[in-house]
Amino acid sequence: MLISSLRGRLFAGLTVFIVGTGLAAGYLAFRWAFDEAIELQDSVLLQVASLAAKNRLTDHPGDTGVDEEARLVVDELTPRPDEAAPGARHPRLPSDLPEGLQTVARAGEQWRIFVRTRSDGTRVAVGQPTANRDEVAQDSALRTIVPLGILIPALMLLIGIVVDRSLRPLSRLAETLDAKQTDHLERLPTAGIPKELLPFVESINRLLDRIATMFDRQGRFIADAAHELRSPITALSVQADNLDRSMLSDDGRQRMDTLRSGIRRTAHLLEQLLAFARYDQARSAALPEQSLDRIVKEVVADLLPEARRSGIDLGFTHVDAATLRAEPLALAMLARNLLDNAIRYTPEGGTIDVSLQSGNGVAVLRIVDSGPGISRQDMERIFEPFFRGGRPSGDGTGLGLSIVRRIVESHGGTIELDNAVDRTGSGLTVRVTLPLADRRPGPAGPGRA
Repeated sequence: MLISSLRGRLFAGLTVFIVGTGLAAGYLAFRWAFDEAIELQDSVLLQVASLAAKNRLTDHPGDTGVDEEARLVVDELTPRPDEAAPGARHPRLPSDLPEGLQTVARAGEQWRIFVRTRSDGTRVAVGQPTANRDEVAQDSALRTIVPLGILIPALMLLIGIVVDRSLRPLSRLAETLDAKQTDHLERLPTAGIPKELLPFVESINRLLDRIATMFDRQGRFIADAAHELRSPITALSVQADNLDRSMLSDDGRQRMDTLRSGIRRTAHLLEQLLAFARYDQARSAALPEQSLDRIVKEVVADLLPEARRSGIDLGFTHVDAATLRAEPLALAMLARNLLDNAIRYTPEGGTIDVSLQSGNGVAVLRIVDSGPGISRQDMERIFEPFFRGGRPSGDGTGLGLSIVRRIVESHGGTIELDNAVDRTGSGLTVRVTLPLADRRPGPAGPGRA
């Protein structure tokens, strides 16, 4: 299976290399230690044979406390190999064995024998079963490779830690990119980035610069186009008003009403485009303090006649005093766009409840209407420019919520929409959270306009 993770590839590659190298080194170390142990035992046979030749040593079966694997058998070679020495456990060796080290069969097993001839012509043999010798050599070799067996897992763990720490800058870059807001294209920081990753980060920064330049040009184009179109639209509106005062037939007056409605919608669209371009910029560092509760009350008062004409109960359920550092026009447009949407989609006889609460360093503006809400498939795109959803109503442009989001984000706040079921069976709740200024006033108490 192909490993898609760079961290996984590095770890797997280094693990295969280390395990392969460790196995090869372990095998070589085992063979070397095994051969060395065999040579050491051959040397012991030679030394014991020298002692036996000088002192006529013999193997006594009554010896106790000696490990069977370490026991050496001393035999005096005689012309009659079938004759066993009294009390001997093994048959005698042939007397014609050559001088020196050799491997012979004895009692159905292999023996390593060293034969030595004395000065008087007698011969002595010192031997040991090869199975015992091999077991001793194997134990010695295994103890040699035990540290290597411990070292390999430790190295794998160390490599995993090193790989993880080496790739941690990539993870931090990914977290930085994920944390960025969609409309904020600040360059990625290069401090502390390994030099191997710098070209990659610099390429991303150049791409972000190009995207920011493109967005800036797009915003300026929208603002310039909307500004240039305001004059002819205003002139058309004036001419339509002049024509409306003249004598027109019923059909002409109906056409004139349609024309004026189109002019009003176009003018509204231009104003929304100008606001969209204006509040697509970053938040200013030096903003004046504004009273959000006063601005929201003024907007609600301005829209009360329209709500009453539509048979909608618009009012406050709770109002706290809240002072923010913001542009007053921005706050007014934020409240107006949200309430305008609520009035447009709330049916006759419905309600729109407005509340403003402050505390814990933030002000929370909540608008709850009894309209149909927003469908699930539209909720994901509702903040996109010019998107009006599956149930467009009135002369909306699809820019209102996009402008609201840009105003909220440019002032360091958040906006949330939720389809909440209330006493009427349906409704949309809009929750806007904005940071308070340094001065935090206390609550002003509830009330209803």
